[in-house]
Formats: sequence, structure tokens, C-alpha cells
Amino acid sequence: MNIATSKAAVQGMTEEEWKTRCDLAACYRLVAHYGWTDLVYTHLSARVPGPHEHFLINQYGVLFHQMRASDLVKVDVDGTIVDQDASGSRHINQAGYTIHSAVHMARPDLTCVLHTHSAAGIAVSCMKQGLLSISQQAMRFHGKLSYHDYEGIALDLGERERLVNDLGDNKCMILRNHGLLAGGSSIPEAFLNLHRLEFSCKTQVMAMAGGAELVYPPKEVCEHAARQSSGTGGKHQEQVWNAIIRLIENDTPDYRT
Repeated sequence: MNIATSKAAVQGMTEEEWKTRCDLAACYRLVAHYGWTDLVYTHLSARVPGPHEHFLINQYGVLFHQMRASDLVKVDVDGTIVDQDASGSRHINQAGYTIHSAVHMARPDLTCVLHTHSAAGIAVSCMKQGLLSISQQAMRFHGKLSYHDYEGIALDLGERERLVNDLGDNKCMILRNHGLLAGGSSIPEAFLNLHRLEFSCKTQVMAMAGGAELVYPPKEVCEHAARQSSGTGGKHQEQVWNAIIRLIENDTPDYRT
């Protein structure tokens, strides 16, 4: 019996769920590593492998750089905590439930959904023109990025329908005056989508702050770059994920507990 299997058995869950927990906890640590956090706010989620419509999300009050696999809370699409402890002390961010349950119910192809309040992401979310295709990273999202208008703190379940309608068939979205949302068919893909979107926003803010006239590539070049980028998936994503995971493996391997 390997370590993952024995740990899953102790926790009373499948090996597949334990691996998902470990990868999602690593994702939280990486978001902290890159400085995209907002105290205990914002949320990252992943669908639990298996027949039930359950997803994992952060336990409210745990800082991202301290997140462990066991800190993640399993909820169903109705917001019920499936793995509540005897004292009833496990809680989740209700706005997080609204946003993530909406995407998980409407988009089964997105097994992981990440939402951030980074300074650069919020800055671009406040710009009327949104994300500009002025960098190679940003061109990945040319014609593939959705926008959702701000409606207040996401506590109204009625917003879920409007949110997923705005997301459409895309995997990433800018929440106006709020932040960023990135999804993927796996945790590695979702994280890479978020990294590219965050990088694009930071680049745009810095370029505009410089005050110089910007160069806007022709539309056909942006479309070509977007098509080229669509072919980098699967094995490539796993290779990059295995590389960046070493950023936290050496210093904080306790995320797997």
C-alpha cells in the first residue's frame, strides 16, 4: 500500500479524492506563493471524483499558505457540508459557494475553478476595455474571455444563472470590479489558465502605467496566436505542473496532510 492509499484509508475516502485534495491544497499554496491572495477571502475548488456532485473548497479562516489537504471542505451543490465534524466547526465562504456551485453545476467539463482578488486582476476588471491583446500571454485569451458585471457580494443565488450565462463556453472570465475566474478540465490546467490571466493583467497595468503609446497587434495576428495556444494541453500542462510544484515541495510539504 502506497502513502496516498494509506492516507486516504485513514481519512475514510478514496485514493482519487485524496489526490485531488493534495493537488488543490498545493494550488492554494501556489496562489499564496505568487501573491494573489486576499487574506482568507477568495476561493479555489475542485470536483471530487466519483458519482456524487461534490466539490472541495477552502475551510473559511485558513490562510492560503497554510492550506492542507485535510483543511478542504467537501460540499454538495446545495451547500451542505458533507464532511462536517462532530462539533460543526467547519465553515465555508458563502460567496464562494455561490460562484463555485454555479460553475460546477453548469460546466461539468471544468473540474477545477479558481477565483482571485489580486491587485492586477482587480485593476483590469475596473477598466472599461477589459483585457487588451497587447502581450503574447494575453493573446491566449483573445476571443476566449468572458465578462460578468458586478452585482455586489455574491450571496444571491439568483446570480448563479447570470454568471454561467456570461461564462458561456469559455474557461476564463473577468468579474467586473471584482477579480478573476479561471477554470480547467484539471487542477494543472486551471492553475496555468489563472497564471496566464494574472500575468496578462499585471503586464497590462505596468504597460499602461508607463505612459508610452501601446502597440496593438493586428486582429488576425491575435487570432492566430490564440489558435496556436489552444494546442498546448494535456501532457504539457502536467509537465509544467510537476515543475512548479517543486516551488512548495521543498519548503512546505505539509500541504499533503
